[in-house]
Amino acid sequence: MQTVKLSSKNQIVVPREAREAIGVKSGEEIVVVVHGDQVLLVRRPKSYTQAMLGIGKGLTPKNYLRNERRSWT
Repeated sequence: MQTVKLSSKNQIVVPREAREAIGVKSGEEIVVVVHGDQVLLVRRPKSYTQAMLGIGKGLTPKNYLRNERRSWT
């Protein structure tokens, strides 16, 4: 874990350790995902279609609803 400082231009430097972990180099794009009060930085996929393939594998409407309802309690 590292702390970074927000500049007067609202910019941050992504630490080397974090850049290496997601495999990005200078000039490449990073996707910023905001989830509530948390921010996630991920490498931009070359193809969003390829990145999404298989994401719903194993989900059937029945299993999905059952799991959702269990998460409510």
